[in-house]
Amino acid sequence: MVKTGSSWQSRRYAASRRPRHRRTRKGKRGIGWRGRVVLAGGLAVLSLLCWAVIARAVAPRFNTDQSRFDAIIVLGDPADSDGNPTPVQISRITEAVHEYERNVAPRLILTGGAAHNRFVEARVMAQVAEAQGIPASAIIEEPLAMNTIQNACYATRIVKAHGWNSVEVISNSFQLPRAALIFSHLPLKWRVHAAPSFAPKSRIYQAAVHALETVKTVHYLIYGEWAEHCQP
Repeated sequence: MVKTGSSWQSRRYAASRRPRHRRTRKGKRGIGWRGRVVLAGGLAVLSLLCWAVIARAVAPRFNTDQSRFDAIIVLGDPADSDGNPTPVQISRITEAVHEYERNVAPRLILTGGAAHNRFVEARVMAQVAEAQGIPASAIIEEPLAMNTIQNACYATRIVKAHGWNSVEVISNSFQLPRAALIFSHLPLKWRVHAAPSFAPKSRIYQAAVHALETVKTVHYLIYGEWAEHCQP
């Protein structure tokens, strides 16, 4: 019996001497490298969006206090799939016609190519302008631009080729902050002017449009500004 007790005590002592492995709770684990990459990517995207929001908020609306200009530039927007002017195009041209009638400038430069379908935006807008009473002699079409940077650049080339140096830029309010950032790098005296929307839009639509414009502003800030640098 003594031997048995001793043997039992020895086994118990040996067991007590074995190293115990602590269990780690899964919830206590650190973030793996994949998690760090995802987190870093998310923070980078958030930083870029914040940068774009701030840039849009502080974008200048003019660089001159003059009220008369050499030309009114109307930024393009796609016609519909049948080539008819959209409410966005009509709103921009209608406001440009009003400014022309107020003697803000003696001519319109309509800019926009066949960027989204086979219809040239400048041509469609010119038809609207003529239907609203603008003489063809006061309309200049720029039919090649595929985006807003090219709208600004190619229209500026037309302005410079004629020896002019000042413009009023018309578009809808959601596009104007990005347009202002682009025109602020061009050798012109300019101001932006918003065309009112014809049809009331839902909050969801407005939020989607502003979100898209913010993304486009990010693209311009990190890529477009140098990749499509304008040489007027």
